[in-house]
Amino acid sequence: MKITFYGVRGSIPSPGPDTSRYGGNTSCVHIETASGQDLVLDAGTGIRNLGKRLIEKDSTINILMSHGHWDHIQGYPFFMPIYQPDRHIRVFTSTNTDHGQIFSLFDQIDGATFPVKANELPSRSECITEDFETQLAMQDICIQRMQLNHPGGGYAYRIEENGASCAYITDNELEPPEKASTTYDQWVEFCHGVDVLIHDAQYLESDMPHKHGWGHSLVSQVRQLAVDAEVGCLVMFHHDPDRTDTEIDFIQKDNDHFFRGKRAPSISLCAAENMQIKLTAQQDKGTLIEVGQAEA
Repeated sequence: MKITFYGVRGSIPSPGPDTSRYGGNTSCVHIETASGQDLVLDAGTGIRNLGKRLIEKDSTINILMSHGHWDHIQGYPFFMPIYQPDRHIRVFTSTNTDHGQIFSLFDQIDGATFPVKANELPSRSECITEDFETQLAMQDICIQRMQLNHPGGGYAYRIEENGASCAYITDNELEPPEKASTTYDQWVEFCHGVDVLIHDAQYLESDMPHKHGWGHSLVSQVRQLAVDAEVGCLVMFHHDPDRTDTEIDFIQKDNDHFFRGKRAPSISLCAAENMQIKLTAQQDKGTLIEVGQAEA
């Protein structure tokens, strides 16, 4: 399993010199399975650069949506494979639990908000709203879902293949002010032993109490979850748009200090664009985790 980050920022794109090292694109992560399947997690502005790579292939693209907020869908009209004739793209999305409406990436491609209409796209796209697990299992992709604690609802995913595993939990408030859709103990169980945990870590204590209830977690809460769930590698994700590279550097230094001497995680990272994590399951030796940069 190979995990590559194309967009790591939350809420709104934040390009500029202060965010150039970690990146200013919004949420998009690509997972290439050992069998060669392409799994895309969310379609923020980062998906534009991913599309430049996937356009070189002709295989089916599977897109798992966490939820329908703007920063997770806004890159899709610029995703080049949707303009490839007969390219098969499967979008897995869920009923919005708060409003009872089925969200689709294609709603924004209406000829007014965007100059092209969805029904004019030459690709062969379909929106799947039920039975995710069975549909993806047919392509040898094993997933589990868990409800997010986020305004409007949404889902986290745990993906497993050949002994390697990754959990993607973005836009999630571990300790929300109202009744949680998923409790902290349930999150510990959901993430337990996962090789890579990618988790929303948008806020610091200085953001509270003003932003309590906005649907994002504190860095300190995510650290503790990684310890309690005994994950192999923690990746802090969905950085605040106002968080500079230097400020994220400080978070990374604090992470190194916090996790020193802890049994888990063995690796702690702040997500950056083009960062790549390779997972190789080793018989009786656990999973080998290698961190590097995606090839140019």
